[in-house]
Amino acid sequence: MKALILAAGFGTRLLPYTNTVPKPLFTLGSTPVLAHTIDLLIRSGCRQIIINTHYLPDLITDFIENSKKTFEAQIHCIHEPEILDTGGAIANVKGFMADQNFFVINADVATNIDLADLFDFHITRKALATLALHDRKAFNKVAVDTGGWITGFNCPGKGLAFTGIQVLSPQIYDFMPDRKVFSSIDLFTELCKKKQVAAYKADGIFWEDMGTQAAYSRTARQWMGAAALETDIINISIQDLAGDGSDRTWFRAVPQTPSKNKPGSVVICDHGICLPGTDTRAQLDAFVHIGTHLFKQKVPVPAILAHDAFAGLVVLEDLGNTHLADLVQQAKDRSAIKQIYQQVIDLLVLFSKKGAYRFDSAWTCQTPTYSRSLILEKECRYFMDAFVNGYLGKHLSFDDVSEAFSFVAQKALEGSLQGLMHRDCQSRNIMVKNEGFYFIDFQSARTGPFQYDLASLLIDPYVTLPGQLQKDLVSYAMDRLGLGSKTERHEFTQCFQFCCLTRNLQMLGAFAHLSRVKKKTEFEAHIPAAAASLKQLIQNMEPYPVMTGLKELIMRL
Repeated sequence: MKALILAAGFGTRLLPYTNTVPKPLFTLGSTPVLAHTIDLLIRSGCRQIIINTHYLPDLITDFIENSKKTFEAQIHCIHEPEILDTGGAIANVKGFMADQNFFVINADVATNIDLADLFDFHITRKALATLALHDRKAFNKVAVDTGGWITGFNCPGKGLAFTGIQVLSPQIYDFMPDRKVFSSIDLFTELCKKKQVAAYKADGIFWEDMGTQAAYSRTARQWMGAAALETDIINISIQDLAGDGSDRTWFRAVPQTPSKNKPGSVVICDHGICLPGTDTRAQLDAFVHIGTHLFKQKVPVPAILAHDAFAGLVVLEDLGNTHLADLVQQAKDRSAIKQIYQQVIDLLVLFSKKGAYRFDSAWTCQTPTYSRSLILEKECRYFMDAFVNGYLGKHLSFDDVSEAFSFVAQKALEGSLQGLMHRDCQSRNIMVKNEGFYFIDFQSARTGPFQYDLASLLIDPYVTLPGQLQKDLVSYAMDRLGLGSKTERHEFTQCFQFCCLTRNLQMLGAFAHLSRVKKKTEFEAHIPAAAASLKQLIQNMEPYPVMTGLKELIMRL
């Protein structure tokens, strides 16, 4: 058997990503869709395959040349200096195809159709062309008569949808026009009048035309969910999950027909398409590298089951839906809440110490450590720009309080217990499953003060802990860290207070940015509590003269 894969298109609906990556090289499960198509053809009996190219041809040709040894077929690329459209592309390979029936398939189609059955059907019908059709409401416009012959291609809402997959008889070349560029649909329209275009109805198949980013991402999630759950792709249901403060989206993949011997569900984190060198790709890479490291160190995090860097997908162990905040709300009394937080602090110590062991700073995104520059730019200036000026509408200068912010940054690092810092260790980033606690959203982890994560946990705006309970838990943390002397405990506590301050500044900046710029208005509800917390913090701190202006600014907000 022979086949032609149509791979010459520009992929304009997938811009800007197709500026550098041709659509056939978009990945499903980290493997280009072109490779999946080739594999499908080979499994159906094809041993000679032609791929037409035009747009970014060298990338496709290089991929084929580098992959030839993995395919049990002869594969050749034929370049079209002038794009010939679908019909012209078929005519252009007449010398190769004119001796037998052959497949033609679009390179951007993901499917599990039985091509061997399609081929046998074509032979039986003795048609010039057999087109694989299926029922897809959005694309149904191919009319079919009672005898199974296609009668037209432009009947919206009626008939069936063309999959872009076909088998052609070599005699079809006798009916092709003399012109070089033409559409195969125009050719088929003429052949329909002679009842020479048969309809093969493919029922119960998976099929997606990945011509848009939404269609591609949807297909990639379905593909990876099926692979992780070890089931057929049509057996997968993808459910939306509540998002977080980032631009990522979250999904749960569940088999529609569960099996006792296979996983029940997985969670898929979708960063969107991630081109190399972008911030989004850096975040995904950090998520994967750091998560894998933590899991190996037996820190309680979800197992990363698979990832596709280009598609921006990470498949994770499903930890359910219960967060630390939910558990605290269900707690009967303060004593129960205290016990919960003591367990979490024990694990936070583990995260800091074991996470730091053999941690590679090259895995991090933004900065490798919690540094003075990070505090000034990502917390202090973020607070001024996003919250004070952006959200509250003030017109205050960062420079007017820059000396105070520099002092705060210095103090947040003095006396710090260095380890691996989560950086967003609040109750929504701690999951509860089978009475165990798990840290999630660790992609911003880096070397830094243990005190910062403790601050994030205890001044969490999603769970308001009483002041005395916070003090008790700080004391508990110092005990667990083995800090016995007054000097050690004083230095720890002072660093903790300033980390509470920097964390509070970051929270307000984030809530303001998310609600005002990202239009995630649910975060606005937490601004009053965070603002009250900041005022309480600054009031209770030792009256450092250098911080007078900053204290006055905060108290006036």
